[in-house]
Order: sequence, then structure tokens, then C-alpha cells
Amino acid sequence: MTQATPLEFGLDTFGDITRDDTGRRSGAQVIRDTLAEAELAEAVGVDYFGLGEHHRPDFAISATEPLIGAILARTQRIHVGTSVTVLSSDDPIRLYQRFATLDAIAPGRAEITIGRGSFTESFPLFGFALEDYETLFEEKSQLLHLLQTQEKVSFQGRHVPALKGVTVYPRAETPLKIWRGVGGSPQSVVEAAAMDMPLVMAIIGGDAARFAPLADLYRRARAQMEGPMLPLGVHSPGHVGETDESAKEEFFEGYATMHDMIGRSRGWPRLTRAAYEAEIAHGSLYIGSPETVAQKIARTVRVLGLDRFTLKYSSGPQRPEVQLRNIALYGEKVIPRVRDLLA
Repeated sequence: MTQATPLEFGLDTFGDITRDDTGRRSGAQVIRDTLAEAELAEAVGVDYFGLGEHHRPDFAISATEPLIGAILARTQRIHVGTSVTVLSSDDPIRLYQRFATLDAIAPGRAEITIGRGSFTESFPLFGFALEDYETLFEEKSQLLHLLQTQEKVSFQGRHVPALKGVTVYPRAETPLKIWRGVGGSPQSVVEAAAMDMPLVMAIIGGDAARFAPLADLYRRARAQMEGPMLPLGVHSPGHVGETDESAKEEFFEGYATMHDMIGRSRGWPRLTRAAYEAEIAHGSLYIGSPETVAQKIARTVRVLGLDRFTLKYSSGPQRPEVQLRNIALYGEKVIPRVRDLLA
């Protein structure tokens, strides 16, 4: 943790399609449920609530900003943002305008996390070529950085319109909080440091300690630039239950369904119970009783020197009441216990 930044706790969701006694819930119902989940998150003391953009049948959230606006209108304190915005297939000018508008409604509470994303459905959907995967993100992140830091922007690129002394409206009253989401690329870490962006690392497999070199690289890069230290965060999946065994049982079926659905297009083997248990014991699944999850989060915070830990609480077709209980236990029991462990 930096001296100026107390540890924050977040929750993330992609709007995973849930199930009840009648079967799969509709995407519309999942979106309505997400509003209630965000309200509960604020009520139990969570600092940040993130929404991931996807364009697939297994996730309900594709347009994050309307949902962010609705959550901001229903809450008073919690920060709400994207986890992540797939910038390569978005328009950085419109993205800035949308979040400057949200920031005017709820000053300082709307956040952006930009990233390449781990899925590619948005590229053909919005008319972008996958062979431009890298250059699209590079150009658009550069332009977003200029929009954030300069009132009059001039920019020339292959994938965005040429701009010459253009001012984009509305201007945010204070700089927007724009994070950079990374999955393990050292180059992306250095780019985030150079663009004065806080960094969030998506650790979805293996021991979090493997990411310590990236955390150190980010800090070294900031120090070499003689800039202030910026927040460092982690996003990882997990589930809190009353006991270790109940948490494992509640989460496994839905998580395995999601894993295997994604894995079919990526050549992954089916998730076995043994692999699931190993990832809980030694990897990046934060699953168990409040004490077990708190101990594991505290270890990750210490090892990586984090300013924010965000738990992805929805993974696959879970039951809505299970997700609500997960949120309640995370806020009421896990967060206070982690603070005690780190005091």
C-alpha cells in the first residue's frame, strides 16, 4: 500500500447468466439483479463495484455505462467502474465523454479500467480486424491519455480520425480515474506507468506471488519517471461461504460450467474437482469461509503491496441468492478481518 492510499476492497461481475429453479435467468433479469447486488455491496462496506464488458451469451453486461449510471444514482459512496472496457473496439472520444458525464453526476465515483480484454467477439461485431489487435489498443490508449491530460488535442493515427486542436466536451472537472488492466505483459505494465495510470492485474490462475515481479516493475518504472506512486490492484475470482466445504460446493458447478464453456474454444481440458481444489489451495481462487478467504487476501496484499483487492464474485451460472450471500459475507466478515490481519 502507498502511504497516501488506504487499502480498498472491490467486487467485480461480468453479469454471468445465473440460474434458479426454473433454469437460466434472462439477461434482463441478471442486469436487474446486478443493481441489487451493487446496492448490497455499498451497504456492507465495499469500496468499488466493477462491471466487465462482454458480448457473449454467457454474460449479460455489454453496455457498462448505463448500468454504472443506474448504480451511481442508487448509491451514495461506492465507486463504480468498468472491469474492463475493451478499448480496442471502443471509441476513446465517446468513452471520455460518457465518463465525463457520469463524473458530473457523481463526482469522483465513476472509474474506467481499460484493457485489451480476453475475448475477441467485439472486434467483428463492431467492424474491427483482429490483425489490428495490438495497434488498435496502442493508438486508442494514447488518444485517451491525451484527452485526459490536454484540453486541446491533436492526434494522427491509422484507426482514429485525425484531430487538430480539438476540445472534447464535456470536460471532466477533475481528471477521470483511468486504470490499466493487464494480464501479465511487462510491456503493458511499463506503458501504464508512463501514462500515469493506476494498474490492476488480473490474476485468474496460479499463485499470486508469481506477479510480484510485475508489481515491482511498475513501481520501478514510476520511480524512474519521478512520478508519484499510483494505486496497484488485483482482480481474482472467488466465493465466500459459511464454511470452507460449503463454499467449495456452492461454487464448483457454476464455475466448472463457465470454465468448460470458455475452454471449448481455447483447447482447455475439462475442469476436474482435483484441479479445482488445487487452485483453491495453491492458486488464485479465493474460496472458503470468511477466515480462509481473509487470510489468503491478506497474504496477496502483503506479497504484492496492493492498494485494492477486487473479488470477481460471479463465475458461471450460480444461484442469485448464493451471490448475494457471498457479497454479504465478503463485506461484513472478510473485509474487517483482512484489515485486522494487516493492522
